[in-house]
Amino acid sequence: QVQLVESGGGLVQAGGSLRLSCAASGRTFSRPVMGWFRHAPGKEREFVAATTWPGGNTYYADSVKGRFTISRDNAKNTIYLQMSSLKPEDTAVYYCAAAASVTTFSWSYDYWGQGTQVTVSA
Repeated sequence: QVQLVESGGGLVQAGGSLRLSCAASGRTFSRPVMGWFRHAPGKEREFVAATTWPGGNTYYADSVKGRFTISRDNAKNTIYLQMSSLKPEDTAVYYCAAAASVTTFSWSYDYWGQGTQVTVSA
């Protein structure tokens, strides 16, 4: 079992920044891939970014490339999503998830956090 707890969401103006955190606990070694997804009303859940352990490789959706940065602190079992130049279309519930192998497909991630709301005002 892997437990994931997100934090750091909130309301920000367009052009602003936010940093999300996801603290992982449990058998984290069994799920070396950690990713962020988002789900906006009326839209499907969307891959945002992922990172691998121990290599630290990173993967991004085209829509966030250059604006978002995913990172991890292995000592704290925590991953981060630094979001900059935020746009109203980034508004969504953001979820942290864990998978056994690198993928952008949400169904391959079998552990999920509870989600944190990010709202970007125009």
